[in-house]
Amino acid sequence: MIKRPITALASLAVAAVTALTLPLPALADGEVNVYSARQEALIKPLMDEFTEKTGIRVNIVSARADALLQRLRSEGRNTPADVLITVDAGNLHSAKEAGVLRPIESEVLKEAIPESYRDPDGYWYGLSMRARPIMYVKGKVDPEQLSTYEALADEQWRRSICVRSSSNVYNQSMVASMIIAHGEAETEEWARGLVANLAQPPRGGDRDQIRAAAAGVCDIAIANTYYLGQMLNSSDDAERAAAEAIGVFWPNQEDRGTHVNVSGAGLITHTENVDNAIKLMEFMASDRAQQWYAEANQEYPVKPGVEWSDTLTSLGEFEADSVNLGRLGEYNAEAVRLMDRVNWR
Repeated sequence: MIKRPITALASLAVAAVTALTLPLPALADGEVNVYSARQEALIKPLMDEFTEKTGIRVNIVSARADALLQRLRSEGRNTPADVLITVDAGNLHSAKEAGVLRPIESEVLKEAIPESYRDPDGYWYGLSMRARPIMYVKGKVDPEQLSTYEALADEQWRRSICVRSSSNVYNQSMVASMIIAHGEAETEEWARGLVANLAQPPRGGDRDQIRAAAAGVCDIAIANTYYLGQMLNSSDDAERAAAEAIGVFWPNQEDRGTHVNVSGAGLITHTENVDNAIKLMEFMASDRAQQWYAEANQEYPVKPGVEWSDTLTSLGEFEADSVNLGRLGEYNAEAVRLMDRVNWR
């Protein structure tokens, strides 16, 4: 069971990846270069703390996950990057398959990160976890009516659901987890029913699904918990009000558990700066870093025993799906094809 221990930080837009530059490859005694799909504002305070603690300076390039992967492929052996930080196990698996990551030898990481939240071959390690539960409008939906992801395809939810597009890796990984649990044919039938139950064509991000539900567009939204947590702590009154109108239901508590995913990090294949790179990843798996990330970004720590934020604690404890998240990437292409077949746009 996922019990009180978990969190992370928020996000900034960045210019085109080709416009971003790093210094020459980091010197092994005093620097480490990070390509991050988590925006700099989101991780820089933690990187500054690592520098203060170790004397190792962290240089960050921030961009979208797909742009960073393309950059690493293009740079090949000439890349200045030492560490890749990205979101979702699907993206981490893509980096592994592209050959831009290499296995990490670290007993510290193995002890800190549960097996289900790291690559079975050691190519990447989860650093923060998020859940993707069912969110409902308080007063319009009785949580007693809710049970599983599978039941969202039932007739009773016709034109009631908001969810973002199939191009989003969070949804791709959720569908991949369904394929692992039920097989392709049954998952396709479920996805077809879910699409039939959408209240509007998919548009926007997870926050937009939450806002739409609060505004009466739909009764149910599927979204990651850290978006709701951030909205609950927003300085914007309208954001807070929208979030406060939403309840969280933890699906599949009687069987496989609620779908979860991670942000994580891997060691770049061609780096020679291995020691500093691994020191940084080990720091990010420390109690201090995990706690900071939890409070700052409303993501769950992956390291057992680290306290959750008060906001996440208020959402309740839940049983998480225990499938190794590395498998989600293995089924990503199959999930995307399936979503295309059912016209999940």
